[in-house]
Amino acid sequence: MPILLGIDTGGTYTDAVLLDVEGGIRGTAKSPTTKNNLTIGIENAIRAVLPEGIPPIQLVSLSSTLATNAIVEGKGNPACLILLGYDPDVLESEEFRRIQTDNPVVFVKGGHALSGREREPLDKRGLRETILSNAPLVSAFAVSGYFSVRNSSHELIAKRLVHELTSLPVTCGHELTSHLNAPLRAVTALLNARLIPLMRELIVSVQNVLARLAIRAPLMIVKGDGSLIASEIALDRPIETIVSGPASSMVGARYLSGYENALVIDMGGTTSDVATMREGFPVLCDKGLSVDGFRTMVSSIDVRTEGLGGDSEVSLERGAIRIGPKRVIPLCVLGEEYPGILDALTGAEVKQDGRGIELPRFIIRQHSALANEANLTAIHREILELMGDLPISQYRILEKAKYPSEYLYGIGTLIERGILMASSFTPTDAVNVLGYYRTGSLEAAACGAELLARMQGIGAEDLCKRIVSQVIYQLGHTLIDSALYAEGVPRADRYACDSLLINRALRDDDGGMFSVSISLRFPLVAVGAPVTTYMPRVASLLKSDICIPEHADVANAVGSVVGSVLQTVRVLIKPQNGGSLYRVHLPDEMCDFKTYKKALQHATDRAMQLAEEHAIRAGARAVETNYEMNELIIENNAVGDKRILIETEIIATSIGRPSLGK
Repeated sequence: MPILLGIDTGGTYTDAVLLDVEGGIRGTAKSPTTKNNLTIGIENAIRAVLPEGIPPIQLVSLSSTLATNAIVEGKGNPACLILLGYDPDVLESEEFRRIQTDNPVVFVKGGHALSGREREPLDKRGLRETILSNAPLVSAFAVSGYFSVRNSSHELIAKRLVHELTSLPVTCGHELTSHLNAPLRAVTALLNARLIPLMRELIVSVQNVLARLAIRAPLMIVKGDGSLIASEIALDRPIETIVSGPASSMVGARYLSGYENALVIDMGGTTSDVATMREGFPVLCDKGLSVDGFRTMVSSIDVRTEGLGGDSEVSLERGAIRIGPKRVIPLCVLGEEYPGILDALTGAEVKQDGRGIELPRFIIRQHSALANEANLTAIHREILELMGDLPISQYRILEKAKYPSEYLYGIGTLIERGILMASSFTPTDAVNVLGYYRTGSLEAAACGAELLARMQGIGAEDLCKRIVSQVIYQLGHTLIDSALYAEGVPRADRYACDSLLINRALRDDDGGMFSVSISLRFPLVAVGAPVTTYMPRVASLLKSDICIPEHADVANAVGSVVGSVLQTVRVLIKPQNGGSLYRVHLPDEMCDFKTYKKALQHATDRAMQLAEEHAIRAGARAVETNYEMNELIIENNAVGDKRILIETEIIATSIGRPSLGK
């Protein structure tokens, strides 16, 4: 009976699951995510899920927020981007302007034309000088050749030269995508190169944890499309693990619910992620995933993310309740760890901090983030001097400031860098007060509710019910927007559907002259710890069937270990010289054939061979390989209804379950 260990590091908790391939789930555990060192939370979750006397674990699989968070937070080691045959004007694009700061970009002569022919000979001498001069300054190299997806020879020469001259990793653009759009491919390659040292640190740390626990099993990583790759491959392609966590949740939701067609929502402590499941697979983003304004050419699930979770901050803006998008520590959690805050909460007055965010709000210094305290301003250091080892009211900090607005901005910056953490009233506190859920200090949650309710001129219980209703409204709004997006409704039209109609459909009866009803045809599958509190009411408002499966609170960890290895290879055939020659563009070579039949046979055979080799290298066993062929043909009526072949694309896909350890 193979035992598998699945791990997911979310924004709030790290989950672990033990899965018996034949007997189902044997154990689950949660541990707080330690953002400044993910492996601490991972080790705590693994230790919590391991019982005594368990049979040897034969597979470990990890989904991680590392790649996504690193791009959002601007983290990553400096990398040198070598552009072969590019025009310098490419640096004027917005993507390049945002990513150039500490990453040298060097232009080298070379590159190819759309047909795959060499546009200019590769400047090998200039390439060598570029590598040697930049190697001491960076942690990795990225290489992108103009039209390298049609002929990768120049990129491959550059990669070999980097390996000969340095010990640094190198990413080639054609390895990450077969699509055109040279500037975007170059940015994707550079982002990937920047992430390699971070991913290496995470994987080595996790391997050390497994060694300490005497777990000798292959380690797999979840990709952004929900499939698995061996950790050795993830070291070279960390950018493919963007949205690894949400993808893992979708796979877990499919496994736990058995639904093949559904709208899946994963609600955690920090965000709510929504994706569409069709025929058992999450719908993929065909245009490349966008993360914090960076559009990539990486295949991933098409997920919509809302900054709405159980630990989202509750704010009162002009009397209206708003939830999120920022995550804070719930007062009930803070009160359990620091009972002294009850003195600050009991009998305190609610005060505004100048931005419409109402107190009670506490600030805590994260001493584990000392490495992030470089390059601080004088205001930042003044704020930190006021901080002790105990939580302090944000109002007390601003009270001592000569320029409160600058201090307020400085606090926000320190929170973004992980040096400080905020604690305030959250939906988790509200459901504690209402008795729907119990965690931490009920007294701290109740004190916070009393203070905010006093500001509203209502009772604490009434305030908490309004907060729960607002969460339900925002979840319903996110689901409607996701459904409209899945149907291809443009953003402007989705916004036009907002306001009165959606508000009336999702709010309790306000006594108006007409009512609005919205019905989702797809069933809802809801996973994540808070969904039992909110999603049944959301489903009722949207007149949709809902499934909250058993173990929904750890669906992401389940998904990390039940997925399959999947590798795809695309090969293009393009007629040349009016059809007298057929050129086959492979990932590692370009070759010509005199007949279409021979070109098609070679393209198909090589595509299937490469897909199978890639799947096995990615950790698959018992691989099955299939292919599909897409021909682009136009009718030319001017020459007697002649059909003209423009191009043929062969897409070979290999899929298999991960190989298990002995």
